[in-house]
Amino acid sequence: MRLKDLREDADIKQKTIADHLHIKQNTYSQYENGQRQLPLDALIALAEFYDVSIDYILGLTDIKKHYRKSTIAKIANENKRENN
Repeated sequence: MRLKDLREDADIKQKTIADHLHIKQNTYSQYENGQRQLPLDALIALAEFYDVSIDYILGLTDIKKHYRKSTIAKIANENKRENN
């Protein structure tokens, strides 16, 4: 995961992120170092906080930009037209 890189690039302390997530700093530290699994709600909150995709945080893509709802709707409509 890229949590530490995102936080350090933004020059933010773990405590600040932990406060944003309403958790203790040591819990957030465990998310960063892989000792504890990151809950889905925290993953979503962090993606929104950093304005990146969940896939980027998880290391599944190197593209930071996330799909906007309007983009997803456009893709879904294109797929419907192709399937009809």
